[in-house]
Amino acid sequence: MILDLDIGNTLTKWRMKSSVDNRLVDRGSIWTRDRWENSESIPDFRDIKVMRVSNVGGKEVLGEVERIARRFRVPLHVARSTVKFAGVRNAYKEPERLGIDRWLGLLAAYHSFGACFVVDCGSAITIDVVKADGGHLGGYIAPGIRLMKESLKLGTRNVAIDPDDTHRGLMNFGTSTQEAVSHGIYLAALGQITLAYRQAYNQTESLLPIILTGGDATLVAGGLEMDSLCWPDLVYAGLELMFPVTEQEKQGNLLGVPVKHL
Repeated sequence: MILDLDIGNTLTKWRMKSSVDNRLVDRGSIWTRDRWENSESIPDFRDIKVMRVSNVGGKEVLGEVERIARRFRVPLHVARSTVKFAGVRNAYKEPERLGIDRWLGLLAAYHSFGACFVVDCGSAITIDVVKADGGHLGGYIAPGIRLMKESLKLGTRNVAIDPDDTHRGLMNFGTSTQEAVSHGIYLAALGQITLAYRQAYNQTESLLPIILTGGDATLVAGGLEMDSLCWPDLVYAGLELMFPVTEQEKQGNLLGVPVKHL
């Protein structure tokens, strides 16, 4: 089995695929700060042939993953942001500081669509643009929908906020404080994406395909005036591109000290 880990600041998502035919076997998630031994939501490591990891959760969380890899003698591939990879050139002056989830998303989206506009609608809303020649223009980072809601809930007394709103009706003016908060935050998210897309058009003179990922991708897609594609497994696709599984790994012939690939 192949285990892919997408370790976020809030949630760690995992996906297990067959090393024989690449078939999806299982998937799940766990709170990033939870101890894995105490959770029933983790995969069974006994059949894992190789692990591929995207980590923005910090060194402590990665250390836990490395400990598990050593315990079960599983080769471990940890993705890093680089100056360039698979035809994409990183715009950051310090490329390693670009969040690896953003970098992997850019690689996967460009590999499939060429020039693209990539939005991760998670704890933060991140927006990145890649030109047709693979040049990364850079991006924007802002609080995500739920983070904005939490900040207002802490600062606004007696305002209950529903974390599971749908896009239906969210464009309307709110007729209660609760609605005004929820609808206003939703408009803020849509507005920043729309303005960023306009800026991307001004610089590229192209109507780029919009690729959405993250927990609120479907919610955001429902309110955008532009056509978009939701790709939940975008980071996993980037891991597959960066670390294609070798025949030796498929057969489990690399048991021993885990190896990091940069």
